[in-house]
Amino acid sequence: MSSIEKALQLIRQYPRIALNNISKLPYRKKATRRRRGVHGGKTLGLGHKGQGQHGTLPRIGYEGGQTPFYLKVPKEPYYQGHHLRKEYPPLSLLTLQRMIDLGHLDTGAPIDLTHIVNTKLMEQMDPHKRHYGFNLTDEGADIFSAKINIEVQWASEVSIAAIERCGGSIITRFYDLPSLVSKLDPERFFKRGLPIPRCKLPTYDVAAFYLNPLNRGYLADPEKIREARLELAQKYGYVLPPGDDQTNELMGRRKDPRQIFDGLEPGWVINLRDKTILKPTDPEYIEYYQS
Repeated sequence: MSSIEKALQLIRQYPRIALNNISKLPYRKKATRRRRGVHGGKTLGLGHKGQGQHGTLPRIGYEGGQTPFYLKVPKEPYYQGHHLRKEYPPLSLLTLQRMIDLGHLDTGAPIDLTHIVNTKLMEQMDPHKRHYGFNLTDEGADIFSAKINIEVQWASEVSIAAIERCGGSIITRFYDLPSLVSKLDPERFFKRGLPIPRCKLPTYDVAAFYLNPLNRGYLADPEKIREARLELAQKYGYVLPPGDDQTNELMGRRKDPRQIFDGLEPGWVINLRDKTILKPTDPEYIEYYQS
């Protein structure tokens, strides 16, 4: 009997092929059950692919490197210079009224950047992120009812009208970054033993805003501010208090453009331990800080 006949005879004796009589190949690896968590699928080459204990994902807008992707694409030119723009975190009239109602702000004294930050309710002011002060927004303008004298860095027309409708006064004031740092935490600045810096004038991109009496800029003409107060009252339909002299009062209490703190001149050194003020005596020193 030939080998071919023996093979055919052997096949005739075997049972029909079914799922219960098929064995696995001897060289195939044994399948293991996939585990859960970060170790799941490790044997199948599908282990944890995300970030580890410390975040390793790039910042928003970055795809590796130090240049954002939208600066690499020449089709988006309006993003150019975004890191040089001044930012003003919002402060709504609703939040301001809430601070006054809860007793965090004293309406009998002028309110400025230092008073608002000391309430510990506004924590987003960061000079390292090019924050230049607060922007007084008009949210809550219809319920604002406090008479205050406030100094902010940016304000809308509706916000100005809401302040002056209640008999108050508002002024917009610019602070450069070194002056802003000392203004945010005066106690910490005085403990360093440094002289009070001389505030710089506004840069060219915001100079027009602080020269405009409509914005109540601190560099505007007081006579034009008085006229702007009357025009704004006629525009929004409210009447200024009888004998309104808030403009003169505001101009009388307005700080010098080079001055940062009320009652303290640039160049002075404040000694909190001895509770003394060290004033300069050198003529050149005095000329530099008071020019």
